[in-house]
Amino acid sequence: MKHVDMIVKAPHFYTMQGDGVGYKDGVAMIVNGGKIEEFVPLDQIGDYKADEVLDMDHHAIFPGFIDAHMHTSDNIFRGLAQDVNMWMMYGLQPFANVGTPEAMEAGMKLAIVEAIKAGTTTLGDYHRTIDEAAAFIDKVGARGNLAYMIRAAKLKVYKPGELYEFDDDMGERFLQENIRLYDKWHNKGDGRIRILFGPQGADFASPELLLKCQKVVKERKTKLHVHVQQGDRETYQIVKRYGKRPTAFLKELGYLDESLIAVHLTDCNDDEAAVIAKSGATMIVNPASIGIIDGIVCPSVAFQNAGGYCALGSDQAPGNNCHNIIHEMKNVCLFNKIKFQNPEIMPAWKALRMATIEGAKAIGVDDIVGSLEPGKQADFIAVDLNVPSMQPVYTYPMRNIVPNLVYSARGHEVALSVVNGKIIMKDQKVLAVDEAELIADVAQYPPVLGQNAAKEFFEIHGTNAVYMEQDKL
Repeated sequence: MKHVDMIVKAPHFYTMQGDGVGYKDGVAMIVNGGKIEEFVPLDQIGDYKADEVLDMDHHAIFPGFIDAHMHTSDNIFRGLAQDVNMWMMYGLQPFANVGTPEAMEAGMKLAIVEAIKAGTTTLGDYHRTIDEAAAFIDKVGARGNLAYMIRAAKLKVYKPGELYEFDDDMGERFLQENIRLYDKWHNKGDGRIRILFGPQGADFASPELLLKCQKVVKERKTKLHVHVQQGDRETYQIVKRYGKRPTAFLKELGYLDESLIAVHLTDCNDDEAAVIAKSGATMIVNPASIGIIDGIVCPSVAFQNAGGYCALGSDQAPGNNCHNIIHEMKNVCLFNKIKFQNPEIMPAWKALRMATIEGAKAIGVDDIVGSLEPGKQADFIAVDLNVPSMQPVYTYPMRNIVPNLVYSARGHEVALSVVNGKIIMKDQKVLAVDEAELIADVAQYPPVLGQNAAKEFFEIHGTNAVYMEQDKL
């Protein structure tokens, strides 16, 4: 009899191996040393003795979800910047300008808990609270793929058509901080934490700073995590400065290659998306966020059709307004069906692959996670099928578990999350933290931040200020 750490028994396993969903039944998953060792027929379980047996008799097991692009510290501004044009400058900026490090750290922690409870095990945070985020992710036992946001554009509200003012010294300080974080955190936490480099966008940095970041990344064999052609605002800035659109500018700069993770591509046409995909770069699409703040469906289908890998991200709570990859799976399907007026575009199984194995390939972690197969880390979730949103369950002539997960589930159906073979969330409770304390911590900040943002909020007089005056909020 072989001694192992864990045996996982369940009626349904979705391994994501192969080109589909890798469905298995009649088996148990053997976990040892934090990794998946093998799948064995149920009648052979007697050959193993485990320290822990998970008998998930009414659940489906999936790889843990990947939320590839998040701004978790913006969670402190949840719900303050939707339904408005000029989202960044006229929606978020009045509040971001008064955010304190303490408030943003509190928001970050709650965002991470929210994501884990909805099945995310790998979090792609991208902001300036990365040191704190890495520490918190390490504490809760999740996996982090983290980038520090680097920019040289001065932090201020810019009017429409106004070119950004660059502060190269500030950009250099941000780059040095990203290097410090790499040295401190990369491959720490039993290998659960990886550090990427995060230029905010081609419009927010000089070509010299962009190339310096790229050089640092290639030397360290990591990745660039960059907003790319993220809206007509960026396109305007790049055209005015360099006389070409962002994709052409980045291609000429030598920026389009396998080291680049390109986020959004909001203002890319299909041809530009294909250029980026064929370069070896990958993509992260954030359907709910860009749908709400721009009213646009990003060209992830064109990117995938050109052979590129595309991950899903929840982006930020001021505009999305949640950190829930099930929500993103549903939206990427619905938005593209509407865009192409074709119900067969972006089926549920494809969105599930974007949240798991294809997302892992897009952000460079498919060597360790994204699918359930021998040799990979044991990052998996159990979805409860005995809840109204997942019932009834059919297995023949077709299985409806994946469509129900993508189109019906809300996130609370996730009953268990495991990372590196260790349970980090059970019965909707993240084990390493007190959620009530985190909520109480966040609750102290809105009165002060709101008061401090009010003057600029009403001076800008954006759509939400008008709604307040009209008693519509």
